[in-house]
Amino acid sequence: MTSCAAQARATILERDTLAAENFRLRLHCPEIAAQITPGQFFMLRAADRYDPLLGRPFALYDTIVDEHGVPTGIDVGIHAIGKMTGLLEQIRIGEELEIWGPLGNGFPEIQTDHLIQVAGGIGYTPFVAVSREVLQQKTYRERKSSAKQASLVYGVRTKSQRANLSDWSDLPGLDVEICTEDGSEGRKGLVTEPLRDMLEQADSKPTVFTCGPVRMMHAVSELCREHEVECWVSLETPMACGYGACFSCVVPVTDDSAEMGWDYRRSCVEGPVFRGNDIVWEQLLG
Repeated sequence: MTSCAAQARATILERDTLAAENFRLRLHCPEIAAQITPGQFFMLRAADRYDPLLGRPFALYDTIVDEHGVPTGIDVGIHAIGKMTGLLEQIRIGEELEIWGPLGNGFPEIQTDHLIQVAGGIGYTPFVAVSREVLQQKTYRERKSSAKQASLVYGVRTKSQRANLSDWSDLPGLDVEICTEDGSEGRKGLVTEPLRDMLEQADSKPTVFTCGPVRMMHAVSELCREHEVECWVSLETPMACGYGACFSCVVPVTDDSAEMGWDYRRSCVEGPVFRGNDIVWEQLLG
């Protein structure tokens, strides 16, 4: 976890629709925007309200910069599924939220020529910033990607659930493949099918980042293991504090020194991004 986590108030600047039951908030929060990197997250709760009492974790969608290139705000993609997200969907422009972060470990530096991003459902939200960094269209930290190509494989059940991908339209060099389980748009089937094609046809070994439903990430991780390709997963683990104090977000991870060969790690501190091969999937899936 970053040692520079800040606690502040963020003003809601804009809200727009991303997909069915998905929306985006734009927040004025220069303290977080100046520090956060792709794959990290922050905690949000309504200011001066105590129901819900606890904050909720949200991944960075992207940062906002002013005309001088100075980070001034952040975008966050939200799936309206519970009490807190329902409140965020209704809260008025100009109101404030309590925010603390950046938290956790983001996606690592790319060491290969090709990055494949595999997203399911709301799991596409971290990959706007990732794509912009990899394609060297935006700088979030003092390092440069070695990747020459980036791909996004994005899957949903049906066309009506697909997100508005206009934020990817200004990313020349990004190949996007859409999959729907019912065949209503793009390729019919699961995201693992085009991923398998990419891995089998690759001239050199790519790197894979994935975010979405746990079973999808498990399938992606297993496919990468079969092809001896490095895979990193971003877990959407429920959290209560974000600092590692409550242990509500623990994840089973391989540990040769542990009696059972694995132990728990806190997703908010050691994650939320983990190597796919390090996750003990049978324990995580129950």
